Amino acid sequence: MIPQPSSSIQYPSKFEDSQYTQHQIQEMKSAVFSMVFVLSLLYCFAHFSNAAIPCGTVDMKAAACISFATGKAAKPSAACCSGLQQLAQSVKSVNDKKVICRCLKAGVKNFAGVQEKFLSQIPNACKIKVGFPVSMHTNCET
Repeated sequence: MIPQPSSSIQYPSKFEDSQYTQHQIQEMKSAVFSMVFVLSLLYCFAHFSNAAIPCGTVDMKAAACISFATGKAAKPSAACCSGLQQLAQSVKSVNDKKVICRCLKAGVKNFAGVQEKFLSQIPNACKIKVGFPVSMHTNCET
C-alpha cells in the first residue's frame, strides 16, 4: 500500500530549523528586494535614456537639407529626404517626436540663411508626414 499525503502534514520551510534567525532572514529578504529594485531602476534608466534620438544623429540626418532650406538648391536632395525618412521611421513615441523637433529647431538656428518658406516645403517635397508644422517657430511641446 502506498501512503497517501495527509493534509495535516506540515512541510518545514527551508530556513526553519536552520542557523538563521528570523531577523537574519528578514534582512536577507530586504537585501534581495533592494537588489531587484536597484536592477529594475538601472534597466529603466538605461532603456528610457536611450529612447530618444540624440541631437547629433538628428543633425547628421538633416544636414543634407540645408542647401534647400537656404534656397541654394531647387529641391531637397535624395540624401536630405532619405535622412528625414529615417528619422520619421525612428519615432516610437510622442517624446521621440518632441525631441527630434527640438533638435531640428535648434539645428536650424546654427545655419545663417535658412528661409522659412523653403523649410516648410521639405516634408511635402520629401513625401514625409511629420505630424507637426515645420517652421523655425514650431512649438515642439504640442
